[in-house]
Amino acid sequence: MSDSAIAMERTRPNIDLADHAVTLIIVCLVGLVMNTVGPAIPLADGFVGMVVIYLITMVGLLLTRFAPFYLPSVAWISLVGIVATLPWTPGSEWIVAQAKSVNFLALATPALAYAGFAIAKKEIEVAKHSGWKLALVACLVFLGTYAGSVLVAELILRLQGA
Repeated sequence: MSDSAIAMERTRPNIDLADHAVTLIIVCLVGLVMNTVGPAIPLADGFVGMVVIYLITMVGLLLTRFAPFYLPSVAWISLVGIVATLPWTPGSEWIVAQAKSVNFLALATPALAYAGFAIAKKEIEVAKHSGWKLALVACLVFLGTYAGSVLVAELILRLQGA
């Protein structure tokens, strides 16, 4: 094995597949509730779609753990999802149909809520030391993002003649 291959193996994270499987089941259950309540997709349809997404994710995690070369799990999961939905892959039409019954915006809501809660101690220390400067920059970023969105929306509406 070459030195670069050994170095790459050292950087490969040790993924606990059982822990990830349980965590993903919890995430899928929360997502299923959000998928049923928000966009009012029937529970049975959303359940099958969520199982398909769960299986794609688990196959990607298995590849992350056992593939002969390392790629981050997000890359493996994306590749599995892409290959599973390619037109010439057997069963791809069924997989796409099941995935269509999952509203991905409904899945994003709990993920973003968790991200908001998952502020590390380091970020809090940075905010304490930055003080008013950080608040000013945040307000300017929010204002700029809002103004940019308004300008783009206005431009599109004018181009459409609305």
